[in-house]
Amino acid sequence: MGIIMWLIVGGVVGWLASLIMRTDAQQGIFLNIIVGVVGAFIAGIIFAHGNINDAPLTLGTFGVSLIGAVILLGVVNLVRRGSVR
Repeated sequence: MGIIMWLIVGGVVGWLASLIMRTDAQQGIFLNIIVGVVGAFIAGIIFAHGNINDAPLTLGTFGVSLIGAVILLGVVNLVRRGSVR
């Protein structure tokens, strides 16, 4: 059940991050899920010191995941274009 929750929350987080970074038209649902899950994983390692699976899904953990996904998209845009939108 945990992996299904990761995919659903990752899709929502990736979609919201792509709306914030204005890259929604460039990526589909599969890339949104990848961005959301990877961004949440990176943010969990940075902010929760690696204990990302121990935290329940709350508004705070959702926000941290969203911040991680936005940072990930910003870095990808910086590498791809040379500037953040």
